[in-house]
Amino acid sequence: MRVVGIRRTGSDRVEVAALTDTGDAVRVLAGLDEFWCDPTAHLAEEPAGAVLPRDEVTLVPPVLPGAKVICIGLNYLKHVAEGSYGAEPLPEFPTLFARWPSTLTVDGAQIPVPTDEEGLDWEGEVVAWVGRELSCATADEALDAVVGYSTFNDVTARRAQKITSQWILGKNADRSGPLGPLVPAHDVGDLRDGLRVRTRVNGTTVQDASTDEMVYTVGETLAHISRTLTLRPGDLLATGTPSGVGYARTPAWLLHPGDHVEVEVEKLGVLRNTIVASQRRPAHN
Repeated sequence: MRVVGIRRTGSDRVEVAALTDTGDAVRVLAGLDEFWCDPTAHLAEEPAGAVLPRDEVTLVPPVLPGAKVICIGLNYLKHVAEGSYGAEPLPEFPTLFARWPSTLTVDGAQIPVPTDEEGLDWEGEVVAWVGRELSCATADEALDAVVGYSTFNDVTARRAQKITSQWILGKNADRSGPLGPLVPAHDVGDLRDGLRVRTRVNGTTVQDASTDEMVYTVGETLAHISRTLTLRPGDLLATGTPSGVGYARTPAWLLHPGDHVEVEVEKLGVLRNTIVASQRRPAHN
């Protein structure tokens, strides 16, 4: 099953639906709030809602407006080594930063380069979806609460990321977080067993790694977070990107308007997006 968010033509209401095997239609599972009240039950049932042609709906992330989108930075040793952090000792706990749900988008969406950026950088990775409340959880409890996984591209505005010690600005550019369909956890298995993660730019492979290379695992990280703040159904954890990002290359390689970027994760599918020019007009005095 591949689960997406949809808006029907002429409606602002978000629903959750399963893509058909051919991808040319969706079958409605539930409204967004209803789905996240009990996602495990909805994923366990055979979809029985209306079948809608793909061209009669708009795909949107099936993300609650108030969801927490927490991301792990520097979670693959080779990625740590390739950047400006390679000389620093590996911290005991993961580096965490946040995205706003409004920055997320979907497969096929266009991603604009912000006005002051020379380009954008790719970061192919996996997102884990929390399926039930977690507070002071153990690592095993936290992993068991993961209801699904998605392919993700944590597209980054490097200039904005690097001008301060905090990464929030560079990680929250408009429509910079394309997210693939949710695939149920029981269809994916444990990321510690290794899923291949690959990123391609205009057909050239730029990242190729396995999730078993992660330093901080999904269960351990969610448990760590849950000791400070309560995680709820619909919250997301982006698990970090492997080596091969653009800014660390010589010369640097960034995404520019017209470029096509793909992230492919074994069992989760391919996420395809196109880079476009800034769609914001600078203010003039």
